[in-house]
Amino acid sequence: MHFLDQAPRFLFFTGKGGVGKTSIACATAMHLAAEGKRVLLVSTDPASNVGQVFGVIIGNTITAIPAVPQLFALEIDPQAAAQVYRDRIVGPVRGVLPDAVVKSVEEQLSGACTTEIAAFDEFTGLLTDDELKKEYDHIIFDTAPTGHTIRLLQLPGAWSSFLEEGKGDASCLGPLAGLEKQRSQYQAAVAALADPLHTRLILVARAQQSTLREVARTHDELAAIGLTQLYLVINGVLPRSATENDPLAQAIYARERQAIAAIPAILQPLPCDYLALKSFNLFGLEALRHLFNDVPVPNVSSGESPIDVHAPSLSELVDDIAADEHGLIMLMGKGGVGKTTLAAAVAVELAHRGLPVHLTTSDPAAHLSETLNGSLDHLTVSRIDPHSATEAYRQHIMQIKGAKLDVQGKALLEEDLRSPCTEEIAVFQAFSKVIREAGKKFVVMDTAPTGHTLLLLDATGAYHREIARQMEDKGVHFLTPMMQLQNPKQTKVLLVTLAETTPVLEAANLQTDLRRAGIEPWAWIINNSIAAARPQAPLLRRRAENEVKEIAAVAEVHAKRYALVALQEEEPIGVERLLKLAEKR
Repeated sequence: MHFLDQAPRFLFFTGKGGVGKTSIACATAMHLAAEGKRVLLVSTDPASNVGQVFGVIIGNTITAIPAVPQLFALEIDPQAAAQVYRDRIVGPVRGVLPDAVVKSVEEQLSGACTTEIAAFDEFTGLLTDDELKKEYDHIIFDTAPTGHTIRLLQLPGAWSSFLEEGKGDASCLGPLAGLEKQRSQYQAAVAALADPLHTRLILVARAQQSTLREVARTHDELAAIGLTQLYLVINGVLPRSATENDPLAQAIYARERQAIAAIPAILQPLPCDYLALKSFNLFGLEALRHLFNDVPVPNVSSGESPIDVHAPSLSELVDDIAADEHGLIMLMGKGGVGKTTLAAAVAVELAHRGLPVHLTTSDPAAHLSETLNGSLDHLTVSRIDPHSATEAYRQHIMQIKGAKLDVQGKALLEEDLRSPCTEEIAVFQAFSKVIREAGKKFVVMDTAPTGHTLLLLDATGAYHREIARQMEDKGVHFLTPMMQLQNPKQTKVLLVTLAETTPVLEAANLQTDLRRAGIEPWAWIINNSIAAARPQAPLLRRRAENEVKEIAAVAEVHAKRYALVALQEEEPIGVERLLKLAEKR
């Protein structure tokens, strides 16, 4: 393994949910401990199962792993850290400032940036603690901070006055309000991260074009701030030996080879390791010991019955959607779960039934519009360019708020506008122009903003409240985009996930986020299910069995209604293949 060669003191594993960061981090910790090194494994993953992996209750204290000499672990609960962080900032002003102001501050501190900064606040102590460095040869972090968060911590120390004067916008500067006292510690931590002699960042991906594009963007973001000691691990690659006599497995193998052959140019020079897909769940010490090795797949007798998964189909969801004859359909979810494909599938199926549909997407990797445009009656397609929309929004804010700022103030505002929330707000404003069409036809929207962003848009832009105030005074009926999103008769939100632990947890967190904004998800879609595809290859059959628990969790715990979409042999691009996704079973 290239990423293990001459391993430095600090190892960070980063990547999207569900790619296997925790398993690889745990296996790495065990490998180094087996070499006689004293190792501390730190997890800031909200879906952390490090304790389950090792069969030990860990929590927020350094805990020895009895079964692995020389290995110790620590789990930082990012949600608990974020709550402590929020209380530290909001507590002193509660009862002093007006309730509306306090509520606005709390919303500024409710997003993912606060959680990440709060977690970073916790483990920067580990990066800068000289005694800890003496005690451990290696400190391994499962889930690294993003380049955006690190860049924020490099800003000049003028956040408080900048925010108090209302010069910022809806982004991630708000969560920085409580960091002034720790600036020297953060500067030391950022310096440690950027030192290639002491720190190595491992980008974890899957052999999928969308995931590799995400990793390439992460690479650019980290390299731009001086983090250059980057390695790539492509996890869960289906071996050729597992494809015999199974058309589905053969199709997956070919698809993965194509993705690897087309790996983004920026990633090609990186040291790269490939880890084969395993048939077993990576829980327990024995499983982790085999992660870096090729392990034979357990035999499956030819007479073994198919895995029996009973679940509603996408077609059944579309039946209920079509009954309304018009409305806004929003597909939401984390990157890599297939939102764009499913948005196109829903739009194509509705249009195929003779209903007027407008499909709109802001996915920068969406090529479906080229396939669909003009290819089906009743369907129109538009694409919002996120870069153009965001740049126009940034320029607008800089003209309004930046005109009277000094050089430092403008630098802060520009960083404020590099927030992930900024893009979501800008894109949603562009989406809002087509939302009004949903009163007469179906508008299917791909890549929607989170509940946190919607609340920030509502709070900082004050669009909804201002329109409400003006119209109520005149006794005029009105409808803002926020009101339409909150009305289940006008908007149906479909959460897209995969039948894997981390993606399901991320979708559940997104559902909580939306509910806080007064938006109730209408249904969940579990995409690319191996179990629903009824594979024959032994390895895929074992993987399918592992999905059953997650499908049950969605059906019984999280979703009011749901659908299961099978992993396809062919990439679902083009009208005919998209229609197959919504075929009645």
